[in-house]
Amino acid sequence: MTAFRSILGVIWLVIAAYTAVTVAGHGINLFRAFFGDIAAMDWPGQFNVDFMSFLILSALWLMWRHEFSAAGIGLGILGFFGGGLFLSAYLLITSIHVKGDMRALLLGKRRAAA
Repeated sequence: MTAFRSILGVIWLVIAAYTAVTVAGHGINLFRAFFGDIAAMDWPGQFNVDFMSFLILSALWLMWRHEFSAAGIGLGILGFFGGGLFLSAYLLITSIHVKGDMRALLLGKRRAAA
């Protein structure tokens, strides 16, 4: 579990630093660049479509894990727009909260039914 949490911490730090440098150099114009690449029908756009599918799956998992409650829907929205920065922090904090129980981490309240 320590290695898992370390990896999550490294992921968070790398994405946070990279985002800070990108925003400092290019401003906050993510949506124009993201969807512009998709509209261009080139490899960067293909990557963005593929990445967006992971964002959707992340959001759906977060909502499902929280039984589609209002909080779960909110977390799903944060997961979709926050990407790896949000999900790595969420998983790190939740792994500590559930004391390393991977079933509880992945299933949430549904763990009791499984």
